Order: sequence, then C-alpha cells, then structure tokens
Amino acid sequence: MTAPIRVLIADDHAIFREGLAALLESIADIEVVGEAATGRDTIEQARSLAPDVILLDVMMPDLNGIEAAKKILEVQVDARIVMLTMLEDDDSLFAAMRAGARGYVLKGANKAEVLQTLRAVAEGHASFGPVIATRLTAFFQNLEPTSPGDDAPVVFPELTEREREVLDLIAAGNNNQTIADRLHISLKTVSNHISNIFDKLQVADRAQAIIKAREAGLGHMDSDTPAE
Repeated sequence: MTAPIRVLIADDHAIFREGLAALLESIADIEVVGEAATGRDTIEQARSLAPDVILLDVMMPDLNGIEAAKKILEVQVDARIVMLTMLEDDDSLFAAMRAGARGYVLKGANKAEVLQTLRAVAEGHASFGPVIATRLTAFFQNLEPTSPGDDAPVVFPELTEREREVLDLIAAGNNNQTIADRLHISLKTVSNHISNIFDKLQVADRAQAIIKAREAGLGHMDSDTPAE
C-alpha cells in the first residue's frame, strides 16, 4: 500500500484545528502527524516532523503564516505548504505565493476541495482551488503594462500593496469601519491587515504605526471620520 500523506496542521483556533484534524484522520490516505498553534511552533514541528504537507493559517500568533512559511522554506527548500485562511483579498494570496506556498485554500472551502488541494500538493503540484484559480485568472487578465516610473522605490516594501493602502488610510485618520467601506472589504479583513502591519513594522499600537507612516510620507488620503 502507498504510504499515507503526513500532514502538519497549523492554526491558532483550537476548535477549527481539531475539527480539521479529525476530518483528515478519517481519510485512509492521510495521517495527521502534528498540530501547531503558533508560527514559531509550526517552524519547529516542520523541522522535527518533516511532514509531507503543512496546512498553515495566514494569521498566527508570534509569527504570521507568511513569515513562518518563508523561514521553513529557508531550511527545508522542498517543504510543501498550503495556506488555509479566511482572508479573501488578492494581496494575501500573492504574498503566500511569493513566500513559496504551493496551495491556498479558503477556510470556507468544502471537504473535496481541501482534499484535492492537499493531495495535489503532496504529489508535487501547485493547487489553488477553483475559486482562487478564477481570481488569479481575472487578476492577470486585468494587468496593465508597467510605465517607466513604476520602478520608483516602494515605501515599506515588506508590506503588501493592500497593507500599504490600509496603513495610508490609518495615517490619514480613518477608523476601521471607514477603511473597510472605502476598500470594500470586511472589518475582520481590515483587522487582519492591521495585525500584519503592526507585526511587520514592529510597532505596538495604532499611534506608533501612524507616526511611522507619516514619517515615510503616508497619510495624505482624505479622512472621512476620526481615528479610533
């Protein structure tokens, strides 16, 4: 018989993680070899367990999933990572791809989609699910040719384009609800972006983020409401 696919599940929500583990354990060709609740724990278990596939949430305590994926792949270049997340924006998707993830599945995906992605990645393929694949296709179809001025230095290159938009709006004095309305995203997604921004810029709160952003020239967007 073919050896089962050895999977490490990394998610900070215990109920979701344990439910996913129970689901995968019920599948004959899959073995859950470990569970992690933080980014750094994921890195340690990835190195000690050498799983075939790592199911990794984007939003993790102490080190987010994107950064954890990068650090894992620095040492284990053949590691196969599937990002499993609630985030639906294109920036998170492309950040995951740049980090080296071979798959990306939304947490709302059905069982068949999760298993298909997991098995495809275990076999060495890239798999992003039908919803994500459709968005990727639409994104590349809408790309415009770059202009000579597009190579100008980018402020805070460690941030995604959407995170820079959010930071710019924060620095202009907008609250989370206004940011969500202006960018047409959910409040939860705004909060996730802000957590990423704080982590990447190494700031403790909104005030420090605003100071750092304004020093870099951000915050010139119009503000609709007072900051929170």
